[in-house]
Amino acid sequence: MRRTSALVGVMLLLLTGCQWPRDAADTARDVRGGTLRVGVTESPPWTRVADDGTVTGAEAVLVQRLAQRLDARVEWYPGSESTLMAALKDRVLDLVVGGLDAAAPWTEQAALTRPYVTMRTVVAVPDGVPPPEDLARARVAVSAGTAEVAALRGEDALPVPVPEVTGREGLPVVVGQWRLAELGLRETGHDLAEHDHVWAVPPGENGWQVEVERFLLALSHAEVERLLTDAERGAGTT
Repeated sequence: MRRTSALVGVMLLLLTGCQWPRDAADTARDVRGGTLRVGVTESPPWTRVADDGTVTGAEAVLVQRLAQRLDARVEWYPGSESTLMAALKDRVLDLVVGGLDAAAPWTEQAALTRPYVTMRTVVAVPDGVPPPEDLARARVAVSAGTAEVAALRGEDALPVPVPEVTGREGLPVVVGQWRLAELGLRETGHDLAEHDHVWAVPPGENGWQVEVERFLLALSHAEVERLLTDAERGAGTT
């Protein structure tokens, strides 16, 4: 009986010309052939915002690809996550990017896409450096001023802050997994973090969310890794 009722409901939707999924404010229709208003937070190598407002990074490249697919022009709006999510809720923006994690606490203000890639932050070693069996009391090079410094301390390791991890420190190092091949590093089995990356869209814009997810979920893990590597080298420009 329940299955019959569901079938009748679907038939009624088709007969009345209703489209599913639908946007509450027609975002998908308005963006196509128009302007894609994108909020962006600073989160290298996913996104970088220069002093002149130029946006680069792996996700900046992806946003431009999405815009090209929709024959749209991108307008960037840099800001903090909290400010941008509030603007997204009010539909002042169409999209927010910036290395967002699926665990981000914005579900009341924004709709998060399904994760399109999972990336790990790992402790790795170059050739000639033995991997630590335990991180406790181990000296580990890490980019200064990052959350990974605190993560290492949480493992009782001894962080050695450096301006940029190069793999030539002569120590175990903390890197995103996409840098392993580029720097000639090998994993040690110690992961500091794992992030499911998402984009954010206005709540209630179901058709638009499907459009964005369709684009993101067609990406391969290898393609995203390549974009991140290019961004680390300074090549991730829009």
